[in-house]
Amino acid sequence: MLKKFISFFSGGSAQTNTESTSKKEFAMFCNQCEQTAKGTGCTKVGVCGKQPEVSDIQDLVVYSLRGLALAAQKTGNKDAALGHFAAKMLFTTLTNVNFDPARFQTFINQIVAKRDEILAKGGASFSSGPAAFKPAATIDGLVAQAEGHGVANFDSNDDIRSVKQLLVYGMKGLAAYTDHAAVLGQQDQAVYDFLYKGLAAGYDGVERDLNAWVGLLLECGNVNLRAMELLDAGNTGTYGHPVPTEVPLGQKKGKAILVSGHDLKDLYELLKQTEGKGINIYTHGEMLPCHGYPELKKFPHFYGHYGTAWQNQQKEFPAFPGAILFTTNCIQKPADNYSANVFTTGLVGWPGLVHCENHDFSAVIKRALELPGFTEDTPGKTVMTGFGRNAVLSVADKVIDGVKAGAIRHFFLVGGCDGAKPGRNYYTEFVEKTPKDTIVLTLACGKFRFFDKQIGDIGGIPRLLDVGQCNDAYSAVQIALALAGAFNCGVNDLPLSLVLSWYEQKAVVILLTLLALGIKDIRLGPTLPAFVSPNVLNFLVENYNIKPITTPDEDLKAILG
Repeated sequence: MLKKFISFFSGGSAQTNTESTSKKEFAMFCNQCEQTAKGTGCTKVGVCGKQPEVSDIQDLVVYSLRGLALAAQKTGNKDAALGHFAAKMLFTTLTNVNFDPARFQTFINQIVAKRDEILAKGGASFSSGPAAFKPAATIDGLVAQAEGHGVANFDSNDDIRSVKQLLVYGMKGLAAYTDHAAVLGQQDQAVYDFLYKGLAAGYDGVERDLNAWVGLLLECGNVNLRAMELLDAGNTGTYGHPVPTEVPLGQKKGKAILVSGHDLKDLYELLKQTEGKGINIYTHGEMLPCHGYPELKKFPHFYGHYGTAWQNQQKEFPAFPGAILFTTNCIQKPADNYSANVFTTGLVGWPGLVHCENHDFSAVIKRALELPGFTEDTPGKTVMTGFGRNAVLSVADKVIDGVKAGAIRHFFLVGGCDGAKPGRNYYTEFVEKTPKDTIVLTLACGKFRFFDKQIGDIGGIPRLLDVGQCNDAYSAVQIALALAGAFNCGVNDLPLSLVLSWYEQKAVVILLTLLALGIKDIRLGPTLPAFVSPNVLNFLVENYNIKPITTPDEDLKAILG
């Protein structure tokens, strides 16, 4: 199939793997998220709030990591700690993780120090390129050094550049899942080896034509399936398999801490440290599915969920009368009316905020006790979560019987990232209009468009099943594979349609995983990625039948007939 890719390009000539040949320079250029300015790229300041110097230094982090990867490959380094470090550093450049230039300066110095250490131990050296890069001593100096290393300079050929960007963004998503898994003790050297391979590509002296670059994309997708498997093993092995759980959306009288992001271990450590202190713990955003894990549910002060998706935090957080802790990605610029209540941990960073190291959340707890908390009980709706693969497959016989009897006509996976850009109400309307004999699986923060909708059940099985976080995409894949096995067919032959929303790089790598699995007919929105060139899009349409969303009515009619 990969050879078909070449036919989309004039002349089909091989493209060699060189450093950037584009001479166009930008003070800032970033197009890695769905909300990028004008649908092409942010050139003055990021729509996410990222400042130009942060964007430039993040480019330099990636360039420095290319040098570390080259060093690891040349010396044959198989140290898992080094691999995890590289994944963490790449994760810091993912959208809405870290906005602090001083932290990035530290990261770059650490990357180069580790590179030089392993080169010295291995008796190896490089005279030029990223493995010989020496960082400047100041942030301004680093910004100057970053010139020419951004994605706009990846290649002069639009299509080669597009595929290289897909690879880098995919690896950022892969790095995130890899870090989440490693934090819980789940690692595989093969994942780190691929990160080195992907980062080194373009600087390793290997000539690659377009076909070879596409091969790396699909390899990234395959490796990410392994990373998500590791993460699933870490989450379920540590905290148990999620069980269907009713989660309050109201508030309980008392002091309060709100936890956002994705990290289960951070939440667990906070729950332990707040036992007996009269503080109720609430989840925000992608932390909602944490309520389904048995080892987290054991804490009586783990109460409910507050707010919706990440992009609404500046509207919702001023009313939260407690401390707020950000784990992993999803942070926005904290507004002045609540910034004193916001804390970060792990890889998250925002200039001026208190950062909690080594799971020491005493500063968060102190602030929560200073703030008023909720002064009275406020009843509200409840929502269900906890429909991971074990929960769904435990009733697989009922699902299969329902399909055979005609009670269940079709399955929809409606999930992915949410965002502020217009057009995302499509997903709300789509779910509301799904026929009563269909089931909707959902995951990630895209569900906040419809997570509290009451759309009924089929024979006692809820029609809306929350599989979990974007981190739980492995569960969704395993559910699909199990159903295909039960019906003795391929996933593409199931009465299953994927209707996905995307925002950041985790969504990019999940898409690569779906493509690597050969899954077709994916509907993607609300807009297509700015970094996918027309020819690359043609390839995806021709080989995988990827299509943009249109309207709920038109898409439902096309799917169901």
